[in-house]
Amino acid sequence: MENFNKLISTSTPVLVDFYADWCGPCKAMGPAIQEVGKEVEGKARVVKVNIDKNQAAAMQYNVRAVPTFIIFKQGQQVWRHSGMIDKNTLEKQLLAFA
Repeated sequence: MENFNKLISTSTPVLVDFYADWCGPCKAMGPAIQEVGKEVEGKARVVKVNIDKNQAAAMQYNVRAVPTFIIFKQGQQVWRHSGMIDKNTLEKQLLAFA
């Protein structure tokens, strides 16, 4: 949890994808998340957090459904979306905080 808090506390925006291995929509979003990560390299970061392996982070940020996407900047949650979302919208939201 300490590493996670350090990661989201930077001035670089961080998109956190809260997912689960058993989640169909999460698997479907996987390639889009990887593409967003490549597109924003150097401007923002993309991190995947498995809610089954990192329950403390999921509980701290009140993740009740997967996938849930949260953008953090300087440790603050600045944007949130639960459920599937298209790659372009996700990328646009992330770069708005870069």
